[in-house]
Amino acid sequence: MAEGDPIMVSFENISKSYDKNPALKEVSFSVEKSELFGLIGPDGAGKSTLFRILTTVLLPDSGRVLFDGEDVVKDYQYVRNQVGYMPGKFSLYQDLSVRENLEFFATIFNTSIAANYDLIHDIYEQLEPFETRRAGALSGGMKQKLALSCALIHKPKVLVLDEPTFGVDAVSRKEFWEMLKTLKEKGVTILVSTPYMDEAALCDRVALIQKGNILKIDTPRRIIDQFDKTLFKIRSSQIYKTILALEKLPHLGTAYSFGQEIHLYASKDIEATDVESQLLEVGIADAEVKPGMANIEDCFMNLMVAENMEDHVG
Repeated sequence: MAEGDPIMVSFENISKSYDKNPALKEVSFSVEKSELFGLIGPDGAGKSTLFRILTTVLLPDSGRVLFDGEDVVKDYQYVRNQVGYMPGKFSLYQDLSVRENLEFFATIFNTSIAANYDLIHDIYEQLEPFETRRAGALSGGMKQKLALSCALIHKPKVLVLDEPTFGVDAVSRKEFWEMLKTLKEKGVTILVSTPYMDEAALCDRVALIQKGNILKIDTPRRIIDQFDKTLFKIRSSQIYKTILALEKLPHLGTAYSFGQEIHLYASKDIEATDVESQLLEVGIADAEVKPGMANIEDCFMNLMVAENMEDHVG
């Protein structure tokens, strides 16, 4: 890599299929040094496949990935020495203790805990009271911290985290993202995937991915600012019936259930009173319709609708 080049990872037209089913379709984007980059999308979107290609676990069908200027296929050994990978499933040795797992991974990379302790200190100090406990007996949050410590013990340039907070309680999720922010400040480039849309706001930039296609790449704030619909939040005692009614009124927009509310993505010329009156005509008398502010999940759903419409037309 040229001196001063800000790009750490570059994906160039990456495609991958399983049994002729496309998992990635000519995916291209780059990640800058010391950036916290999020890959956001539901299960099956292609997040894990992309990360496995980056970490040399999987070969792409076409395209290439450059890691610090090096081709991940041709120079796979360099990449493996410079990347820390935390897969979605806890994959440490469950019969080894916390300390034994960390020592094992340090030995693999020809280093020691003491040599790189400064990078993991803030994380590992929470595990030290449990050093002799078997990894399999740890709580979900503690397993997460141990896996992160093992991924960092060789001081990698890039940290790749595949859905690291999946199935973890809210407090542990918050703590984990605070750790990532600290690592970013220490110069580590971080790529993290998540199905949790609220975590997107914690990234410098995000790529929204669905069915192997990148829908949008930008900062979370700019993605929200580019939302091109009027969002209405609808409350009703008959949520399911209201959604069915809105499906029969497609000129109003596209509706999705969001917890106890329905979010309707309408064109700019539609008012809340238009929605209420048309719902009343089809028997929904208690619908409360109010304009709302879009979040990342709304943006993702809206982009997904547009993508599906393009596929249908194509």
